[in-house]
Amino acid sequence: MGSELQPKLPVLDFSCSENLKPGTSSWLSACKEVRGALEDYGCFVLVYDKVSSELLKQVFGSLEELFDLPTEIKMKNKYENRLNGYVGQIQKLPLHESMGIQNAATLEATQSFSNLLWSDGNDHFSACMHSYAKLTAELDQMVTRMIYESYGVGKYHASYTGSTTYLLRVLKNRVPEVNEPNLGFVTHTDKSFTTILHQNQVNGLEVETKDGEWISVEYPPSSFMVMAGDALMAWSNDRIQSPRHRVVMNGNEARYSLALFSFSDGIIEVPKELVDDEHPLQYKPFNHRGLLDFFSTNTTHKDKYPIKSYCGV
Repeated sequence: MGSELQPKLPVLDFSCSENLKPGTSSWLSACKEVRGALEDYGCFVLVYDKVSSELLKQVFGSLEELFDLPTEIKMKNKYENRLNGYVGQIQKLPLHESMGIQNAATLEATQSFSNLLWSDGNDHFSACMHSYAKLTAELDQMVTRMIYESYGVGKYHASYTGSTTYLLRVLKNRVPEVNEPNLGFVTHTDKSFTTILHQNQVNGLEVETKDGEWISVEYPPSSFMVMAGDALMAWSNDRIQSPRHRVVMNGNEARYSLALFSFSDGIIEVPKELVDDEHPLQYKPFNHRGLLDFFSTNTTHKDKYPIKSYCGV
């Protein structure tokens, strides 16, 4: 690839995921590809067909219905534990609105969310959001198992998934008006272990490479973005870096997207197998929820990665 060309993110194809049986040659090959993509870029595009186009159509229709609700209704989605509340009406980020559904992979959670925002509930909304979150959580668990096994520490994966909870954030970026900035969301890294992103067919996500170049991400309808969060960076002892990313709006169509964040309710520590002379220990064991508290209460960070201030050696 010539240096004059903008780099492109790796695209992995899991559309025949029934062939990805743990222990098979195709599984081992996929594990190697996942690890390589994350070590090189911190993220990759994943083609995956288990989430049907019909379900996705219903999901995005439901998101339009959700964000069309009056602001005072949407604000009922309160911040109860750091990341699950309504964000919007911010002067410096006028294009952005988002809400969070904690434990969205359970039907009870999506029903509770819809009962909060619609006086008679909204069975269609809660059913399709639950189906989407359940399928993407299964995808996340397959990817994290591949990460663990690629480093030879697969024996720890069951313990990790046993302590994992999922937050589904749903997001809207409206079209900028004349003379309005086109920043859809600020540059940041995710505080999750992993994040699974999906969007309607309106691009806007940009990812920064290790060399400081920004890649405009384009991904086809049947694909997802898998992104490493700060917790995975620490767990991997800096073999994987969580990529800085932002949203920049161009064009004349609103962008709807979904982000499934995985968080551990337990203690995360670097596996002893990932510490050696070439990779000395970089992080102390840490409480993942404590990282969220630290980040939310320390708004000025000198470090590019606040997790280094939180639990760096």
